Amino acid sequence: MASDDRKFFGHPIGLSTLFFTEMWERFSYYGMRGFLILFMGAPLAAGGMGLDNVTATAIYGTYTAMVYLMSVPGGWLADRVFGQRKSVLYGGILIALGHFTLAVPAAASFYFGLIFIVLGTGLLKPNISVIVGQLYSAEDARRDSAFSIFYMGINLGGFLGPLVTGYLAQQESFRNLIVGWGLDPNSTWHFAFGAAGVGMTLGLIQYVLGAKKLGTAGMEAGGATTPALAAKYKKQATIWLGAALAVIVILAVAAMSGMLTITPTGVRDWTGYSLLVITVLFFATLFMDKSWTTAERARLVVIFVFFACASVFWSVFEQAGSTLNLFADRSTANTLLGFNFPSSWFQSLNSLFIVIFAPVLGWVWLKWGKRQPSAPTKFGAGLVGVGLGFMLLVIPAKVAATPGVLVSPMWLTGVYLIHTIAELLISPVGLSSMTRLAPRKIVGAMMGIWFLGASVGNFLAGRMAGLYESLPLETLFWRVSLLPIAAGAVMFVFSKRFTKMMGGAS
Repeated sequence: MASDDRKFFGHPIGLSTLFFTEMWERFSYYGMRGFLILFMGAPLAAGGMGLDNVTATAIYGTYTAMVYLMSVPGGWLADRVFGQRKSVLYGGILIALGHFTLAVPAAASFYFGLIFIVLGTGLLKPNISVIVGQLYSAEDARRDSAFSIFYMGINLGGFLGPLVTGYLAQQESFRNLIVGWGLDPNSTWHFAFGAAGVGMTLGLIQYVLGAKKLGTAGMEAGGATTPALAAKYKKQATIWLGAALAVIVILAVAAMSGMLTITPTGVRDWTGYSLLVITVLFFATLFMDKSWTTAERARLVVIFVFFACASVFWSVFEQAGSTLNLFADRSTANTLLGFNFPSSWFQSLNSLFIVIFAPVLGWVWLKWGKRQPSAPTKFGAGLVGVGLGFMLLVIPAKVAATPGVLVSPMWLTGVYLIHTIAELLISPVGLSSMTRLAPRKIVGAMMGIWFLGASVGNFLAGRMAGLYESLPLETLFWRVSLLPIAAGAVMFVFSKRFTKMMGGAS
């Protein structure tokens, strides 16, 4: 892509293709996530799945954990087999297929739909960002600005998705509308799933039509530098794919024959064990490598600390789609100035606040320059912030415990505002720090570590959400807030030490 291309707000025109592809992908992901747990918990008579809270949160936590975990093999396949361009295309097709499968009112289609979305997101999510970077030369000063614009596309989709799908899934006026069409009003859930699929399809159409704007970015599998390597990686991918399919077939046969009982909670538990094993093996392999210098080994310790902090942070923050969504639906008065709105609309607040406050915080860091807080200090503040967000709900939770009492929507609005500021202290800082801290030969693996931390966090979020009905809400919210606040306090205490260990990479 020519460096003098400035047709899209001073950037290469190809950025527009990626902007809208990611916008529609996030529209579909957050749109569906906004009502997913509500659909699973809704009674059969209301068109839902009628699942108890423990089962629903087990499915939800496993699904969101796997979405992030699949980004690791998704990046591997793009680097060595498909290239980023094809990976994004194949991923988008799988995501759209998943949403349209979810639109079919059947239990089997529900689980297959989630699997398609997990696999598709694993291919699309990590690789579309790589293509953005490849639109620019290494010296192009517009790179950081390009990712800021791209980030706005992510949040525009995250803002619009829950508004559209929430209206279709929950709003009484739409239920009345389809009754007039002679349709079952309880099918509104599946209209919402279908809308998410339509969004991803629109993203795919413009991605294919706009492919010529991308030039050669993402066309080649960068890791397959020779025909021999390309053949080797394709063989490895075929073996691994065949092994995965074989395991699935064996498990399916065993389940159908009665030899094995597969339950959502069982799958959740095995996911947890797998994440634990992967994490231990990953870091054990790193630390047992004797080739690191003393400075590099110190930085690896900080990387592990940041990984642990990120896991704790996401375990609380990602309860937006589970615990906070249930509180919005069951305990909050979803009215504003006399207008009744779907509870899932709260899911749009995070994206809205990011659009508003990300530029403000970026300006503050720029203004402070070298006087700005170190990365460990920012991590500490983000952890304390996400904990305080849940602590804010202790009082309204106690009020909502009285039968028939609903609390003001401003409580949840405040929580999402605090959580957004906390996210802006953790997410971009963590990504930047990981790449700066990593020894040169494992820079690529650092993105995998970040996604692994998000996967662990999402899994833990699902486990915590499973306590929603077994504990008094004020007790649950209080306990959830303690771990991140304690972790943040530890980061504050040791921030100078960790900063020194970073060796100028803070």
